[in-house]
Formats: sequence, C-alpha cells, structure tokens
Amino acid sequence: MEEVPGKMSKKAVPYAVAIAIQAIYTGIFVVSKAAFDATGAINTFVFMFYRLAAASALLLPIALLYSSRSPSPSSSPTMTPRLLCKLFLHALLGNTFTLNVYNASLKHTSATVASAAINSMPVFTFLIAVLMGMEKVGKIRSRSAAGKLAGVALCVAGVLVIALYAGPTALRPLTGRPVLFHNASAGAKAAAASHGAVWIRATFLIILATATWSLSIVLQVPLLKEYPNKLMATAMQCFFGAIQSFVVAVVVERDFYKWKLGFDIGLLAILYSAFLGTGAVMYLQAWCAEMKGAVFVAMWNPMALIFTIFCSSFFLGESVHLGSILGGILLVGGLYSVLWGKSKEKENKIAPATPEEIQEGTTMQEKDEEEELTSQV
Repeated sequence: MEEVPGKMSKKAVPYAVAIAIQAIYTGIFVVSKAAFDATGAINTFVFMFYRLAAASALLLPIALLYSSRSPSPSSSPTMTPRLLCKLFLHALLGNTFTLNVYNASLKHTSATVASAAINSMPVFTFLIAVLMGMEKVGKIRSRSAAGKLAGVALCVAGVLVIALYAGPTALRPLTGRPVLFHNASAGAKAAAASHGAVWIRATFLIILATATWSLSIVLQVPLLKEYPNKLMATAMQCFFGAIQSFVVAVVVERDFYKWKLGFDIGLLAILYSAFLGTGAVMYLQAWCAEMKGAVFVAMWNPMALIFTIFCSSFFLGESVHLGSILGGILLVGGLYSVLWGKSKEKENKIAPATPEEIQEGTTMQEKDEEEELTSQV
C-alpha cells in the first residue's frame, strides 16, 4: 500500500507522539522554573493548588461524561467511602506531597536537574516493586538481573554526581537576553549560579519526590484493579490533591493578596502544566503505551533531558554545568540498563524453561506497573 505524499506514515505516528510527550515535559520544566524565579514569583505551594484545581476542572467533567456513557458497569464501579478514602490517601502521596516537594526543589536547582531526575522514575519504580514483593530480580548471575542491578547503581551514582559535583560550565546561555528569564529576581539568579548547601539539599529532595512518585505508581496497580476507571481515578486524585494543596498553601502563604494571578508567566505555567501536562500527556501516553507498550514510552524519557538542556539555556539563560550533564548521562544509563534487563527477562519468559529452572521456580511473571507511569503529572 502506497503512502499518501505529504502525510505521515502510520508506523511513524507513535514515534512522533513519543517525541511530542517529551517536548511537553520539557515545557513543564522550563515554564515552571521561569514562573518560580521571576520577580514577584508565585509561591510554589500556591502554584500547585492552582495547577491541581485547573486539572480537576478539566478532568472531572470528562470523567463523569465518560462514566455515564460507559456500556460496562464493571469499568465504573460504585464509589464507596472506603474507595474514596484510598483515593484521598493516594492523592496525598502522589500529588500533594510529591509535587509540592518537587516544585519547591525545582525553585532551588535547575530545569536540567528536574528533567534528569525523571529518568530515575522507572529505576525507583522497579526497586520499590522488588521491596514490596511485586517484582523479582531473578538469578543474580543472569543477564537480566545484572542489568537491573546495574541500573540501580548507575541511578545512585547519577544522583550523587548532580548533587555534589558542579564542574566547569559546559553550556553557556545561548542568548544575551533569555526569553523568559530576563525578568528574574536577583536571588533567583544567585541561586541558579551556586551549587552550595541549598543546591545539594534541593537535589536530594527532588530525588525524594521522584521516589515517592514512583511509590505512588506502584500503589496504583492494586488500586486500579479495584477501580479500573483510570480517568475517574486520576480526576478524583487531582480533586483531592487540590483540596490538600489548598490547606498547605494557606499555612505557607497567608497573604491572599499574593495569591492573585495576573497575565504573566505564572498563569501560563499553571494553564500549561494543568491542561497539557495533565490532560494531553495522560491521553498521549495511554495511546502510545497501547500501541507500542509501556517500555517504548519510557525509553524516550532521555529526549526530554536533551530538549531541556538547550531550552533552559535559550529561554532561562541557565549555564549548564558538567556535573549536571554527567549525572544526567548516568541516570539515563540507569534507565536503559533496567529496561534492557526487563527485556531480557521477557525473552527468558517466552523461551522454554529447562526442568531445573522449573524446579527452582525461576520462571518469572512479567509485571505491567510501568503502564501507569506519570499519569499523575
């Protein structure tokens, strides 16, 4: 069958969608960082409340409409008080705690560090699943187990390099007058140029937020078995997260005059992260995972790091240091090492098992926790 000139091949569509997902993530890192560092910047906790509130306003009507038209009652079971309590607790971990810590840390590090940290999510997800007995490492001497363990080690090394080693400037600002960062406060510029105690603490906090995000992904698996309506589950967690984040923001920022939104980079960041970062990405990732698998989606994560390095230099005027690049490379290496180990594990599962392997119980069942990756962004 001939391809129509000027139209994209159907085989190329998933690749284009995967790149678009990473471009959207890049926009979240860059625009959010610009909003946090601008003169008179919005408080990160207030920002998080507005973001989750906007995401709830987008997702709840769509989820209710989808549930009302669902032909299968099993896909939209009754929302019991026990289930609501579970969704509330999931929102507390995956939205309120994780995203508030993540954004507060982003303010004191860089968009490049935030993007690099995302590459450790599949590694943390695997490690947490192992600790909870939901995933197996396999034989230590097997190639699949070696790949997974090497991925964890590379991830730890990457975090330490980013946090403790700045190194010389590897990439200076591409323009003399950055598009979004020229209006930054003096304090933000000083923080961006330093790699002191605040930078180290913020780096470890952003990794902590990534780890708790991974934990919430693992916990989503049993939750979605009990309540398979993914859209409604996501909408309700955004709604509960907005309520929880409002309480946190009120405690942190009691001057409601500073909650006022204007037509500035803060409003753009809220709308972008809520509508594109939650609505569009959730749909695109689900579609791409259905077409090519969850591993295919995860393997494109390093593209966001590459985009962010150049966009943060152009739009934010950030100087990218060698330590951030080396740490990012190690995190990417950890990601691909774990994905390689899981692919080998899948090959071993498909291959006929020997009687000795059957007796030792080494044939492992493939898990699919990664299919829920970043649906809570």
